[in-house]
Amino acid sequence: MVDNKSNSKISSKDMFFRGSIIALIVTIPSLTAFGISWKFLDDLIQAAIVGGVVHFISMIFSFKIAKKLFVKKQS
Repeated sequence: MVDNKSNSKISSKDMFFRGSIIALIVTIPSLTAFGISWKFLDDLIQAAIVGGVVHFISMIFSFKIAKKLFVKKQS
């Protein structure tokens, strides 16, 4: 019974790797949208708003992905 509890936990190394993937999923689209919109619109405030909207949209997707990544399958 004790072995099942220790096997159901995710290791720190695995958690760090999966967390880094989630961070990339959130960060890259936000920065890309901010950079492209700042280049084309030439307005910092509008670019920040576009980047913020994209950031929250990517956070929603990353939350759904994190639910699948961080649940360890029981054997």
